[in-house]
Parts: sequence; structure tokens; C-alpha cells
Amino acid sequence: MLSFHNDAKIKKKYVARVAAHAKADEIIKGKYWEKGRGCAVGCTIHSSNYNAYESELGLPEWLARLEDQIFENLPNAEAKKFPKQFLAAIPVGANLDSVKWKFCAFLLKENIDRVLSLEISADLKHQVVAALRQCLTVHEDVIESGEWNESAAAAAAAAAAAAWSAAWSAAAAGSAARSAAAESAVASWSAAWSAESAAARSAAWSVERSAAYSKYAKKLLRLLKEAK
Repeated sequence: MLSFHNDAKIKKKYVARVAAHAKADEIIKGKYWEKGRGCAVGCTIHSSNYNAYESELGLPEWLARLEDQIFENLPNAEAKKFPKQFLAAIPVGANLDSVKWKFCAFLLKENIDRVLSLEISADLKHQVVAALRQCLTVHEDVIESGEWNESAAAAAAAAAAAAWSAAWSAAAAGSAARSAAAESAVASWSAAWSAESAAARSAAWSVERSAAYSKYAKKLLRLLKEAK
């Protein structure tokens, strides 16, 4: 699938549409599309059908869901600008598959750094970080080769599930740090299948959740601009 079906007129149409909604202050959180107002997705396709991104814009459904996840969690002033920034960043005729893997790799690296900074037992830290690194390797391999390794992904998901179980059991003792480790383990599993879920898990225990999503938005826009 090529972005905007390799047609600059399609990009121009939808960028103009969201720009008009932004100018009229019709971009809002919490509603897909209602009475001429809506969220990032709603103001783009005038419905709640994520799959319409594929048929109308030539953009993958997972990217529509990721846009929505980021939009709903940005500070309001940033959120209103994001739909236009998002569409404007995407080159016409690009294959966006690599954006998913690169974005997930970014999230995994973020979580590795976070877990390494936690005050948890050395054994638990090692298990969670090892699972994150295993998932990261899967993503780095697909970025390099363009081929998703199902068996490696399944093994990484199993390691992440085991790490989550260990971290969750430890979290029952009431430590916020151990709960954070559990969230990071789940994020590593989510990254194997769902970029938007991984983003949600990565930010779930962040002290500054909106700041985390602002960072995610900037990273995604950079990756989209670089897509070919």
C-alpha cells in the first residue's frame, strides 16, 4: 500500500479538510464525528471507521489507531494541531510499514532505559530488560530485512509475558516501581503486535503522561517524514 494511493491530490484534499476543521475550532477530544466536529480520525474521514484510512487515504489502519491514541493524550493545544501535522508529514507514495517497526523500537528503547532506572530487585530488572531487548531485536531485524519473523516474535512475546507475570507478582507487594516494571513488560509484548497499545502501555506509568505523548508525537512525525 502506498500512502495517499500515490496521488498528491488525495493528500491535498485531506490536509485541507483537517486544516479547515482546525481553523473552525472543530477538532475536539472524546468524540469521533458528530455535527461537524470530532477527533483527529473523525475530522479526517468524517466517521469512526479506522479502516477508511486504507480505502480513502492509502494509510494503514494501525497508523490511524496510533494517530488517535496520541491525539487523545496530547495537551489540548498540541492535539488541535496534530491532525494537520500528521497528514502533512507523510510523503505521497511512501510505504509506511517500516514506520511501525521503527516507532515500536523507539518505545522499547525508552522502556529499557526506564526499567534500568527503577529501584527493583536485580533479578526482576534483568528479566524485564532481557524481554524488552529480545523484542527490540525482533524489530531491529525487520527494520533491516523488511521481513517479520513470526517465530522470533512469538518467542519474544512469551519472554515478555513471563517477565510481566514476574513483575506483576512483585507489584502485588505495593511498589510503584514494580508496577512500572510490569507495565514495561506488557509494553514489550504489545509492541510485537500493536504500536498504539505499546504507546499506551509505555506512557501508562509515566509521571508526565502528556509529556510522554508529546515526545511520541514528535518521534512519529519525524519517522513519517523520513518514510519512502
